[in-house]
Amino acid sequence: MNALALPEPIAAYFAAEHMPEALARCFTVQAVMKDDGHTYVGVNAIKAFMAEASAKYSATSVPFASKLEDGFQVIRAKVMGNFPGSPIDLTYRFRLERGLIASLEIKA
Repeated sequence: MNALALPEPIAAYFAAEHMPEALARCFTVQAVMKDDGHTYVGVNAIKAFMAEASAKYSATSVPFASKLEDGFQVIRAKVMGNFPGSPIDLTYRFRLERGLIASLEIKA
């Protein structure tokens, strides 16, 4: 399978999924992330959430589809880990700003 050509901050996000410090560098300072019914505002809140989720679920994500939709980069990824229903396909809606992730919404 050919690797997707993802914009740099999105490729860096998926490459750093178990490294909270590296993940934090993918986001703007005031980024907003929505996942599993919760909203995290600011890079520190996002980093804390991602560190906790990584430790709890040990999930890995493999992007398999990408499209641009209404100004958002929409990525579909297969996510596998220690959680009910694994594996699952999730949709990631990224809004980029000045080469960083300004917003991210993750949905089933």
